[in-house]
Amino acid sequence: MKHLILASTSTLPDEKYLTYLLPELKIFFKNKSTITFIPYARPNGISHDHYTRHVAQAFSKIGKKVKGLHEYKDPIAGISEAEAIFTGGGNTFILVKALYDLDIIKPLKNIIQKGVPYLGCSAGSNIIGQSMHTTNDMPITMPQDFKTLGVIPYNINAHYLDPIPHLKHNGESRETRIKEFHTYHDTDVIGLREGSYLEVIGADIFLKGPHSARLFQKNQEAKEVSQIDGKAKDL
Repeated sequence: MKHLILASTSTLPDEKYLTYLLPELKIFFKNKSTITFIPYARPNGISHDHYTRHVAQAFSKIGKKVKGLHEYKDPIAGISEAEAIFTGGGNTFILVKALYDLDIIKPLKNIIQKGVPYLGCSAGSNIIGQSMHTTNDMPITMPQDFKTLGVIPYNINAHYLDPIPHLKHNGESRETRIKEFHTYHDTDVIGLREGSYLEVIGADIFLKGPHSARLFQKNQEAKEVSQIDGKAKDL
C-alpha cells in the first residue's frame, strides 16, 4: 500500500530546512535507515552533491542516512534498491527532464505503488500528480513530456498564494493561471499552502497542517477544503 507525504515547501520562514516536518518524518521513516534522495530539481542551480549534503544534515537530526541518486552508476538500480525516497524542491522542469532522460519515471512510480515511503517537497510533490502543468516554475529546459507519475488523481500547485487585496500588481494570480489550465485540461488541482501537506495512504488522501487547501475543478468555482480524500469537504 502506497504511503506518501507531499509538502508544499521544505522550509518555513525563520526555520531551518525541513524543521517543521521532522517530527512527522521521524514516524514516517521509523523503520528505514537510509533515504535515497533525488536531487535533480537543483534549487538556485546548486550541484547534486551540495543539495544532498544539505538534505543529509537535516535528516541526521532524526538518525537517518541519505544517499543521492546521482551517486549510483545505474539510477534505475538505485531506485529499485531504495528503502525510502525523498525528492526535493527546485525547478520542476529540470526535475522532470532528468527523470525522463534517466528513464526512471516508471521505476519510481512502481516502487511507490509497492509501498516504499515517499516524501516530496514542492517540485518533488508536483511530480506525484497527473502532470506538471500547474507548477509555478520557469520553463528553463524542456522535458520529454509534461506527464508525471500520476500516483494521485490530482495536480498539485505548491506554494499556493491567495490574491492580495489592494496589491498594485497587474500580473495574473495563481487562481487565474489554474483557470487557464482548465481551458485545456480536466484534472482537479489542489492549491497547497505553505506549512500544509498531503498524506497519501493507499487510495486515501488527507490534508494535514495549519491551513485549508484550495480545490480547483473545471467549470466550477474554486472551493476551500479541509480534507482531500476523494470526498473533499467544503468549508
